Amino acid sequence: MDYNTSRKKMVLPEYGRNIQEMVDYACTIEDREERNRAARTIIQIMGQVNPGLRDQGDVRHKLWDHLFIMSDFKLDIDSPYPIPPREKFYQKPDPVEYNTHNIKYMHYGRITEQLIEAAIAMEEGQEKQALVTMIANHMKKSYLTWNRNQVTDEIIFKDLETLSGGKLKVSENTRLSEPREIFPVKGSRKKRGQQRKGSHS
Repeated sequence: MDYNTSRKKMVLPEYGRNIQEMVDYACTIEDREERNRAARTIIQIMGQVNPGLRDQGDVRHKLWDHLFIMSDFKLDIDSPYPIPPREKFYQKPDPVEYNTHNIKYMHYGRITEQLIEAAIAMEEGQEKQALVTMIANHMKKSYLTWNRNQVTDEIIFKDLETLSGGKLKVSENTRLSEPREIFPVKGSRKKRGQQRKGSHS
């Protein structure tokens, strides 16, 4: 039997094996006019097989580009668009530059450090204290996302003080959100709603 695993690998599998075979056959046609007619027919079928391209920019241009890619750029035809260079599709992407900033506590992330820096720069007052409390709650959520084990508010307060170089402290008697408030148990809201509904009946 003829299995796909033993066949030639398709460059653009979203168009299917039949269209790939049509493209391969078009490359063998000697008469240029007949080869052009075959290419136009294949373009029409490609548009029908892959309707998702209709939502993109210049659909026709993309289809012709894909036709050349599927032929390994061997199809010599009169295209309504410039034939794309092979290098355009096979060149390696530029290396991604990674942030080399040294984050003290990875589970809190760089955003937390930036929030702390912003809070340090603020003038003393209720607005600053509200931001500090918000940061502490965010740190607790980040900690629990990284490690679902129980974490005390005291640990968060200590880490906040360390990250701020001792410049930020939460006000006395501050209590952070409970884990069940940060990560509600599925179905708990529905259950509470049913309980409220039952109390009115």
